[in-house]
Amino acid sequence: MQIIGNFFGWVMFLCYKLLRNYGLTIILFTLVTKIILLPISIMVQKNSIKMVKMYPEMNRIKAKCFGNKDMISEEQYNLYKREQYHPMFDLVPVVLQLIILMGVIDVIYQPLRYLLRIEQGSIDTVVSLFSTVSGIGADVSSIQVQLVNYLQGTDNLLQFTSNISEGIIAQIQSLDMFFCGLNLGVVPINSGGISIVIPVLAALSSWLMCVAQNHANVLQSEQGRINKISTLLLSVGLSLYLGFFVPAGVGFYWTVSNLMSIALLYILNYFINPRNYIDYAELEASKKELEAANQYSVRSKDKRKSEFSKLEKNDYRRFEKFKDKQIVFYSEGKGFYKYFQNVIELIEKKTDIIIHYVTSDPHDEVFQLQSDNFQVYYIGENKLIVLMMKMEADMVVMTMPDLQKYHIKRSMVRDDIEYVYMDHGIGSINLMLRKHALDYFDTIFASNDIVCKEIRAQEELYGLKEKRIIRYGYGLIDNMIANYREQPEVSNNPKTILIAPSWQEDNMLDLCIDEILEHLLGQGYHIILRPHPQYVRHFKSRLLALEDKYSGYSDFTLQMDFSSNDTVFNADILMTDWSGIAYEYSFTTLKPALFINTPMKVMNPDYEEIGVTPFDIEIRNRIGLSVELNQLDTIADVVNKLLNEETYKKDEMRKLRDAYLFNVSNSAEVGANYIINRLIEMSKGA
Repeated sequence: MQIIGNFFGWVMFLCYKLLRNYGLTIILFTLVTKIILLPISIMVQKNSIKMVKMYPEMNRIKAKCFGNKDMISEEQYNLYKREQYHPMFDLVPVVLQLIILMGVIDVIYQPLRYLLRIEQGSIDTVVSLFSTVSGIGADVSSIQVQLVNYLQGTDNLLQFTSNISEGIIAQIQSLDMFFCGLNLGVVPINSGGISIVIPVLAALSSWLMCVAQNHANVLQSEQGRINKISTLLLSVGLSLYLGFFVPAGVGFYWTVSNLMSIALLYILNYFINPRNYIDYAELEASKKELEAANQYSVRSKDKRKSEFSKLEKNDYRRFEKFKDKQIVFYSEGKGFYKYFQNVIELIEKKTDIIIHYVTSDPHDEVFQLQSDNFQVYYIGENKLIVLMMKMEADMVVMTMPDLQKYHIKRSMVRDDIEYVYMDHGIGSINLMLRKHALDYFDTIFASNDIVCKEIRAQEELYGLKEKRIIRYGYGLIDNMIANYREQPEVSNNPKTILIAPSWQEDNMLDLCIDEILEHLLGQGYHIILRPHPQYVRHFKSRLLALEDKYSGYSDFTLQMDFSSNDTVFNADILMTDWSGIAYEYSFTTLKPALFINTPMKVMNPDYEEIGVTPFDIEIRNRIGLSVELNQLDTIADVVNKLLNEETYKKDEMRKLRDAYLFNVSNSAEVGANYIINRLIEMSKGA
């Protein structure tokens, strides 16, 4: 503080020496300090722009992962890392400004030291004497300003002349603290009168600055209404209140500083215009998406809270009453039963084991399947945390990764529970899951040999305990194959191309759908666009605009009804980016897929360090062909190749499926047998 005070003290001294007017000195001093601090102001402006530039993506992360704070934090961390942005950097300019502001105010408070350059010993003497005479504590920060004002009156000199040299008194008296009829040396709360204009002006200037910032400051303008109002009230109220208790010169400095800050704000906006860097249309669109997710969530939460709190309470008690539980399946929500279905049904058929099925969705259709040997419970996410920590069972099976990393923990009651991970996809667990997502599982049900290699490579690289790997397969595809075999064979004329993009960032719909349609429409194919259900939910207006744009093409259909898989089964080629639907389609129908190489979805940026090529990358040019974004003009030729080459005929595709997928049509037998045998072993061991 002293170093900063000394620096700005010299600035103040030079200003006073030049102008010989206290009020004008403060104005010039404030201007000079703004110029000196300009690099920091520019830094703040650029950093604020960088922050707001990320807002659209941040809003979409919050909308996509709504309610999942851990996932939102993870996604935001990845965003900051990619953009080389650290949120703590925002504090650096703020802290610097506060430190410098304190130094500047120190200069205003000590005119004897900084303006008049009186020796410290003489200052201490005269301040001590003034403190005795006035009753003001010598440690009061504004005592020097009040002393200068006091010595302006001739009646007050007698008490000083006998103890202080006339030269010092004359030097102090030479400091005229009046400006435009206002005495800047008085404290308004003590003197009253016209001096109360200063705190009013300070409050008014704070109000003007808040209004200007809410309108023109790149970051402040994006704050919520409540934040803006609270900031305004705090700033105005504080300025008004403190303005009465500090010397008027300090209040005058605040006023001048606020007005210059407003001017600087508009100058920076002119030379570093946020609109040149920020896509405000995208920002507004992302706000609407987040607002829609928020409204939907609030309605859903309110409804769930009122309707299902009693159900959750009763199910929690019922779950706890069951002693000696052998196996518990946990479902994240509605629609996850299909991944467990075949295994559960076979366990029920072969044994009398009581299966406990916990779901976090009160609308889960699985409640309709409840029986004496299949007990279903609704446990919401909050109570689930406690339930999992108090878990007592021999085995827990789940499709949710990241066990122990976030809110779902291993049991604190039993350390011998076997936690089994059953994936809800057949993609790479190293690429498509977060790093170390499966470290705390004991057993992995693997769908293909690449997953096995990934697990072993991770264990070796990170020094992890060896897990049990069950060469399981994938029950969902087994069921799709069974359903497909029951369908009558369809021969499309014209041939049908199903476009089924993912809904990750930079998917086909966002990057290149118009160019794709431009090269395929009118080429003798029927094009069906079937977006991801989540994309429909969040961006339905975009899709309707797209449908309207191509309404004149009889060979184009936009499908947003997902009640049937007939479109998927009957298409001759499926086109996607990085969606797992390609594997389900090709392994079910034995037809090829066409991949557009949009930016790859990567949950683990360090996926390459284990040295195993992910399934998602290896399989692309085995079950089909991939096209780069800059080669979309070749897409019609690629489609023709996929439809006619022997490599992509059914017999060859069947061989490929059997080579890449464990236990085709028999995964349930493998999975159920493992679970049954393990539970028998555990019961004997007990």
